[in-house]
Amino acid sequence: MSPYRVVFGKACHLPIELKHRSFLAVKQCNLDYSLAGEERKLKLQELEELRLEAYDNSVIYKGKSKAFRDSKLIRKEFKVGEKVLLFNSKLKLFPGKLKSRWLGPFIITEVHHHGAIKIRSLETNKIFKVNGHTLKHFHEGEQVAWLEEINLEDP
Repeated sequence: MSPYRVVFGKACHLPIELKHRSFLAVKQCNLDYSLAGEERKLKLQELEELRLEAYDNSVIYKGKSKAFRDSKLIRKEFKVGEKVLLFNSKLKLFPGKLKSRWLGPFIITEVHHHGAIKIRSLETNKIFKVNGHTLKHFHEGEQVAWLEEINLEDP
């Protein structure tokens, strides 16, 4: 056992030994250029097959995740005469802290089979044609009556 191995716990490799070993390895690998070229082509083909397999797997995964997501979507059914709220897409750019993102209520006047819906404003009686995905049902509830006013000053 060498003193180097006793102190550091591993064998000592001098630079001369490494240079000699690497020279022998290079000499053995580069012995036949046509063989090395064929081996390189095989490795490139194998890499291309792995890439195509990964692409196919990603297509399968995306299809399954889309099918799962679509199965969880709830379709909204709108009928003529219902009250709905319209999503305010302009508010998306500069949202107010306490502003509602929904406008309305509107009344549905016409429903098309491809998802477009005509709505009429209750205030101005104007008719708009909008996408059905930007609407949600308006549920009228009872008005909340305030019972009493609480004074927060010290007595």
